[in-house]
Amino acid sequence: MVLALQGRLDVSSAAALIKELPPLVRERRPAGLMVDLAQLDYFDDFGVAVLVGLKEAMAAQEGDFALTGLDDRISRILAVHRFDTLGQPLDLTRRSGLDIFTRLGEATLDIGAGLNFVLTFLGNTVLSLLHVCRKPRLLRLNDTLDTMQRVGVDALPIVGLISFLLGLIMAFMSAVQLQQFGANIYVASLVSLSMTRELGPIMTAIIVAGRSGSAFAAEIGSMKLSEEVDALFTMGIDPHIFLVIPRLLASVLMVPFLTLFADVFAIAGGLLVGVGMLDLTVNGYINQTINTLHLFDVFWGFSKAGIFALLVAWTGCLRGFQVRGGAAGVGRATTSAVVTGIFLIIMSDSILVVILRYWQG
Repeated sequence: MVLALQGRLDVSSAAALIKELPPLVRERRPAGLMVDLAQLDYFDDFGVAVLVGLKEAMAAQEGDFALTGLDDRISRILAVHRFDTLGQPLDLTRRSGLDIFTRLGEATLDIGAGLNFVLTFLGNTVLSLLHVCRKPRLLRLNDTLDTMQRVGVDALPIVGLISFLLGLIMAFMSAVQLQQFGANIYVASLVSLSMTRELGPIMTAIIVAGRSGSAFAAEIGSMKLSEEVDALFTMGIDPHIFLVIPRLLASVLMVPFLTLFADVFAIAGGLLVGVGMLDLTVNGYINQTINTLHLFDVFWGFSKAGIFALLVAWTGCLRGFQVRGGAAGVGRATTSAVVTGIFLIIMSDSILVVILRYWQG
C-alpha cells in the first residue's frame, strides 16, 4: 500500500488522520506500507504523531513500514523526535545479571578512579597551600575569619556541654571502683589525664566532623552542582585557594583551642562528682589534677587536635568536590564526609598512641 500525503500535516489535519488512517491499515492488512511525503507543504510535531500511529499499526501486524519523499526539514524534525525508535514494540525480556568477575572488575575500576581523584585533590591542596604561603595576599581573610567563627566560637556551647557530661560520667564510673580501695583522690588524675591526652581531642574532633565537616561538604557540593566551582576556574581563580585553604586554616587554628576548652569543662564535671560524692575538697581536687598533668600532656592533646582538624576539614572539602547526581549526591557526600572523618580520627589516634608508646618507652 502506498499512501501519498499532500497539503499541511499539522494540528488542523492530524486529529482526523489519526482517527481514520490506522483503522484503514488494520482493515486492509497490507504486507507493507510506504508513506509518500513529497507533496507536503508543511510538516510539524503533529505530523510525527500521525506517522507514529501508522508505524504502530504496521508493527502490530508485522508488516513493513517506509517513508519516501523526505526533504531536509522533515528529516530534521523526525531526527529530533527519534522517529526510528518510535512505534516499536517494547523489549520486555529480562536481561541476565552481571557475573561476579564483571562486578569485581567494575568495583576495582571505581576504587582506582576514586583513589586517583583523592591523590590529585591532595596534590592540588598541598600546592595551593604552598602558593598561599609564598603569597599570603591570596588568602581570603574575611572567609577565613568567618569560618573560624563557625568552626570554633559557634561550637563552644555543644563542646562544653558534652565535655562536662563526659567528665562527670567518667568520674562517677571510676569512683565506684576507687572507693573500694580508699583511692578517691585518684578520680581527679583519671579524668584529667584521659581527657587531656585522648578523649578531649577525639570528642572535640568528632563534634567538629559532625558540625563543620558535613557543612563543608554540603556547601562545596552545592556550589559544584550549580557550576559555581567551574565558574571560578573559568575566571582564573583557583578553587582550592578560594574554597579549601580558608576552611583548612580555620579548622587547624580553632580545634586545638576547642580541645583546651573541652578539657577544662571535663575537669569541672569530674570536680562536681568529686566534691558531691567523694567528699573531696575543691582545693584537693585541683591540686591532684595539677600534680598529675604535665605540660607535655597538654601539648600532646593540643597537637593531636590540630592533626584531627586537618583531616576533618580536608575530608569535608574532598567529598564536596566529589558530588555528583543532584541533591541526593549532596546528601551522600555529607554522610560520607562525617563517616570518613570519624574513621580517620580514630585511625590516626591509634597510630599516634603507638608512636607515643615507643617514644616514651
